[in-house]
Amino acid sequence: MSVIPLEKVHGDHLASKNLYHVIDNQQYLYSLDTLRLKIADPINRISYTTVLGEPYYSFQTASGERLFHGFSGELMTTINADEAALIAKQHYLGDGNLVEQKLLDKAPMEASRNKGKVWQLRFDDTWNTTLYVSPTNGKLTTIRSDLWRIFDFFWMLHIMDYDDREDFNNPLLITFSISALVFTLTGIILLFKSFNIIGFSRKKPRNL
Repeated sequence: MSVIPLEKVHGDHLASKNLYHVIDNQQYLYSLDTLRLKIADPINRISYTTVLGEPYYSFQTASGERLFHGFSGELMTTINADEAALIAKQHYLGDGNLVEQKLLDKAPMEASRNKGKVWQLRFDDTWNTTLYVSPTNGKLTTIRSDLWRIFDFFWMLHIMDYDDREDFNNPLLITFSISALVFTLTGIILLFKSFNIIGFSRKKPRNL
């Protein structure tokens, strides 16, 4: 686990999460005041973004992110299969081909931080790179590969969390840690006692 750089485990060499886009303010012509009236929830943040080259306003609210087109003000609908494939290919840095894509109602364990539906797109490269794309905003949320899966397996064994693989303070690990500490301390005590026994047996008898 310590030999493999975390950047490779996270798949930074397989796909880029952040794409560079030049934001042209003149592309965002729709009135922000009009869009604010469409959102009932408190707005935490408003920013500019792009999806497949199209300008969008991003509204971050307590209930999640909502995207509105910069020209028309239309709310972004769910990303379809073709759009998800194009987005995955934009982020992908490898030389494999996209061989499988699914819209999952629930993300698998390896991408469990995704809530709700998510696009799963798999490439046929050496590491079986799999990208997860949000159907609501088109963002690449997770990068997974066989390298990450191997690392995750040994991480699971290391922290002894066989369900979520995230709880570093689970009762099983704490129990085994305490047991290991007790065995270590008793071993040290027995070691010193054995030295005393050996030293005592080597003492010369007194001359009478």
